[in-house]
Amino acid sequence: MSDSTESTRNAATAPSPELRHRIMAGFIGNVVEWYDFAVYGYLAGVIAPVFFTSANPTAALIGTYGIFAAGFIMRPLGAVFFGWFGDRYGRARTMQISVMLMALPTLLLGMLPSFEQAGLLAPVLLVLIRLLQGLSVGGEFSSSATYLVETAPEGRRGLTGSWANIGSMTGSLLGVAAAALVTNLFDQQALGEWGWRLPFLGGAILGIAAIAIRRNLHNSERFTQHHENRDQTSPLLQAFTTNRRETMLALAFASSYGTCYYIVFVYLPEWLSAQELLSRGTALLINTGMMVLVIPAMPLFAVIGDRWLRRRSWIALSLLLLAIVAWPLHAWMLSSGGALTVVIAAHTLVFLLLAVPLGSAPALFVELFPESDRLSGYSIAFNLGLGVFGGLTPVVAASLIATTGEATAPAIYLAVTAFIAVLALMVMPDRSREPLR
Repeated sequence: MSDSTESTRNAATAPSPELRHRIMAGFIGNVVEWYDFAVYGYLAGVIAPVFFTSANPTAALIGTYGIFAAGFIMRPLGAVFFGWFGDRYGRARTMQISVMLMALPTLLLGMLPSFEQAGLLAPVLLVLIRLLQGLSVGGEFSSSATYLVETAPEGRRGLTGSWANIGSMTGSLLGVAAAALVTNLFDQQALGEWGWRLPFLGGAILGIAAIAIRRNLHNSERFTQHHENRDQTSPLLQAFTTNRRETMLALAFASSYGTCYYIVFVYLPEWLSAQELLSRGTALLINTGMMVLVIPAMPLFAVIGDRWLRRRSWIALSLLLLAIVAWPLHAWMLSSGGALTVVIAAHTLVFLLLAVPLGSAPALFVELFPESDRLSGYSIAFNLGLGVFGGLTPVVAASLIATTGEATAPAIYLAVTAFIAVLALMVMPDRSREPLR
């Protein structure tokens, strides 16, 4: 092979400045979104007495977590609005609006008056801010994933789309790190008075950077060409009529895959602590280490779906293996009495198996829908599936243990939902080697 031919091939495969800009735009928005949610979740106990009366600390904590849940409840509404808006006016404009709806409220949250300063106005303003941010989350991930996949080079839709989840995972890690930093840096009084505000103000700086990066973002050529010839049928109506089958399949897959995600990434540390296998701190430390492991694994596994195994089959294989090993691994951790090597080995396997859909699922969802209602169908299925059904997973898992008395009941739940995800994939069309519709 000549040097000129090799140079041409390298130039064709190397990311262009435009592609790097699009990837960064998709990545940074998800960093901002999930950074804020992680910071709020980890600092909820510190924030509670700031915005609620200290007469009843338990009620204050419940109120603060209730506002956290309200953000998740807004996700389906955000999915409906941003899905429709993105299909009508473009993914780029949707991404610009969604990141502003997260960044500016994050800045305001860091500057809110306390209950002592403003009385009932303080929690009211906190509720309004969290509702706006929840609305934003409902549109951010699916919009950015759709944009990344639609503008991806040929043969790299999985790899390019994986950057949406790389962003969300990175944001979560940064949020945990920021919360841990201020918690360990300041004493309890300073943390409660003003220290808790610093991570939110830092998140606002991230948000301003994201707004700047997305300022000159343009719609994909595919969207522009389609938009010129589109009919006036509502994309939301299309998602539930013309493409109802695709929407239902996406919802079934998102719900079951989302449940698997929440059991492994969210509930597993609680389970280890509740079974007295590990301290909560150690379990969370292992969980955080696994998230660090998953970040580079996602794009690597996405390349497999792009080049060697068709995307649907690759994801189905990983989830089928997860269904098979879920109960034995939980039983192994129990029988070992929480031996650190056993727990780490079990975590490594299940986290790596889930890294496959985390890396490849964004492209799978985008490929499932046609251009006319792609973002509407994707947003609704994803946010209902992961945001609502998946979000209920820790409560369901804990209830299963309480009802059955079986410590491994969540593992059986994990196996069943992983198998349901496989069934949904088996009846889903595989378009990983076809042009986007």
